[in-house]
Amino acid sequence: MGGEKQWVGLAYVAPYVIGLLVFTAIPFGASFYLSFTDYPLLSAPIWVGLQNYIELIFHDRTFHRALQVTMTYVFITVPLKLTFALAIAYVLNYKLKFIGFFRTAYYVPSILGGSVAIAVLWRYIFADIGLVNMIITGLGFEAINFFGDPRYALFTITLLRVWQFGSAMVIFLAALQSIPAHVYEAAAIDGANKAQTFFFITLPLITPVIFFNLILQMVEAFQEFNGPFIITDGTGAPLRSTYLVPLYIYDKAFRQFDMGYASAIAWILFAIIMVLTLIAFWSSRHWVYYAGDKRS
Repeated sequence: MGGEKQWVGLAYVAPYVIGLLVFTAIPFGASFYLSFTDYPLLSAPIWVGLQNYIELIFHDRTFHRALQVTMTYVFITVPLKLTFALAIAYVLNYKLKFIGFFRTAYYVPSILGGSVAIAVLWRYIFADIGLVNMIITGLGFEAINFFGDPRYALFTITLLRVWQFGSAMVIFLAALQSIPAHVYEAAAIDGANKAQTFFFITLPLITPVIFFNLILQMVEAFQEFNGPFIITDGTGAPLRSTYLVPLYIYDKAFRQFDMGYASAIAWILFAIIMVLTLIAFWSSRHWVYYAGDKRS
C-alpha cells in the first residue's frame, strides 16, 4: 500500500520534474558549455576556452554599449515602478466606493503589458502622429520624435515597463492590509500625522515586501525583451539608445548564428544579476525589518 502511494506521489510531481530538467536544467548546463565554444548553430561546436569572455569584456564595444543602456534602463524603471506601485496600493488600501473595480483596472496592464499587441499599440501611441503627440501639439507645443531622438527613445521604452506596475501593486496591497489596525490607532493617539504614519510606521513594516519586489523587478528588468524588440524592430534604434543586452543576445544567436558567443553574453548577464542580488541581500540587513528583529 505504501509503495502504491509513493508511485502516485511520484506521478504527480513527474511533470514538474521533467519540465524542470528539459526546459531549465539541461538548457542551463548546455548554455554554460556552449559559452566556451565557437558554435555557428549549423555545425558542431568548437572549444575555444575563455576567448568569448575575453572578447566580450575587453574588446566588444557593442556589448559595452548594450550593457550601459541596460543598466540605465534597470536603474530607472525599477525605482519608478516600485514607487508607482506603492503609491497606487496605498490609495487602493482605503475603503472607497467601487474599490474592487479600480484594483482590477490597475492590475490589468500588468497582464497585458508583455504582449505583442500592447507593444505595437505603444509604438503607435508615441509615433510622430500618435496620441501623445496629438495632445502635445494640441497644447501648443512642438511634436516630439520619441523613437527618432536618443534623448527620448529609452524613456519611451522605460515608460512601457513602469506602466506594468500591477503585479507589484497587488503584493504591496497585501502587505498594507496585513498591518494591524491597532498600530495606526496607537500612532494616532501619539499625535502622528499621515506623513509621519506612512514614513515611520507603514514603510518600515513593509520593508520585507519592498525588498522582495525590488529583487523580482530587478531580475525581470534585466531580462526585458518583448517591448524593446517590437517597438524598435529589434534594432535598438535610434543609435542603439534602446539596445538592451537581451536584444544583443538574440542578434548573436538567431541573426548571426553565433550561439557560443550569445551564451557567453547570457552568462555575463547572469553574473551581473547575481552580483547585484547579493549586494541587495547584503544591504537588506541595514534597512529591512522583520517581525521579531531586535535592533539597537
